[in-house]
Amino acid sequence: MIEKFISAGDKVEMKSTVDVVLPDGTKGIRLYKTSIYDVLDDGKLEIVMPMEKSRLVLLPVGGEYDMCFFSHGGMYKADVRIVDRQKINGTYILLAEMLTNLHKYQRREYYRFNCIIEMEARELSQHEVDIFSGAVQSEDEADNADNVIEEKEMQRGVIVDISGGGLRFVSRTQYECDSTILLNFKLPIKHKQKPFTLAARVILSKEIENRKDEYENRVKFVYINNQTREEIIKYIFDEERKNRKNGKGS
Repeated sequence: MIEKFISAGDKVEMKSTVDVVLPDGTKGIRLYKTSIYDVLDDGKLEIVMPMEKSRLVLLPVGGEYDMCFFSHGGMYKADVRIVDRQKINGTYILLAEMLTNLHKYQRREYYRFNCIIEMEARELSQHEVDIFSGAVQSEDEADNADNVIEEKEMQRGVIVDISGGGLRFVSRTQYECDSTILLNFKLPIKHKQKPFTLAARVILSKEIENRKDEYENRVKFVYINNQTREEIIKYIFDEERKNRKNGKGS
């Protein structure tokens, strides 16, 4: 039955259910991104062993994980246990058994899609924040919020991953954490480049190691209406389907 919902090539995220040792030596929850190699007749899953910095991550046999599946039918979740490690046709595989039934996962906005998209950003004034805060009460007004935002100089950047909840971008500008910034970017929607003007709260802004005056910025969308969020999510899933069809990773 599981093969009706999950198939080879589907992207997955595996989250440890207990604290493990993190790269900085501390303990915490780890998240691994990989894909399904095959779904077996007995319901077990063959999962491509995840990699970090071009190195295989040898997840332990017996380890249990909260797994999120990104399939053609949407997103699903289940708990799994690693029961074996194998090498099949030159690919390192984790064999996993399902510990819980598969169930639909609704929080699609949190799946991050890797991309390279030109964008612009700048910090918003409190007056502009108030405009976004009020405009989001009406989807029609929210769509026109960019029409009343002041024209000011924007700083260029590049989006490197995006989700329905926010995005990560690289720029030569560092932003204050918890500040609200304006984002301008375009996504291909219905064969056209649709512009997006959104407000976002800065979660992280730090200089990139070994890259002077270049900053990694993580932001969360604020004052965003459901229609706009769904457009971004649909873009992500459409691009994921194209990548799977072309045999590419995200």
